[in-house]
Amino acid sequence: MKKILAATAFITALVSIPAIAENARSEMVVVPLESQTTSEGPAEFFTGSVSVIIQAMPKEPSRVTVARVSFSPGARSAWHSHPLGQTLIVTDGIGWVQQEGGKKIVIKVGDVVSTPPGVKHWHGGSAKFAMTHTAIQELKDGKNVEWMEQVTDQEYLGASLDSTAQ
Repeated sequence: MKKILAATAFITALVSIPAIAENARSEMVVVPLESQTTSEGPAEFFTGSVSVIIQAMPKEPSRVTVARVSFSPGARSAWHSHPLGQTLIVTDGIGWVQQEGGKKIVIKVGDVVSTPPGVKHWHGGSAKFAMTHTAIQELKDGKNVEWMEQVTDQEYLGASLDSTAQ
């Protein structure tokens, strides 16, 4: 039941910005932070405590979606890919990102991560630090993400760090 409620809240947040969609072509809209809906990241897509604020959903002809995602220490996404790629902008804390078959990379405030279309990856807080990023991706045929299996503790903690990362 808790999973259903979390997933329902997450989906509700996806459609909670009607003013932006309604006025997208006619006038600028400002949505104050306090009126944006924060949802818990569903356990089927995330491990640990994750909060998500959907900040933009597209209205034709736009395909861009934007979310602010906050990960507590040790929290991370499941493995996933994006049909048209993804850009992450780290806005707070220190986290990790890893592409399938690659080394884990440290990401910190100001870093920009560009993931090409279809590349399997995960991202989240580091073991000791929380991390928040803005995620930007586009819809293709109504989808912006393909969720896969969870990142195991062994994958999360055992992956070696990229020696060039700070």
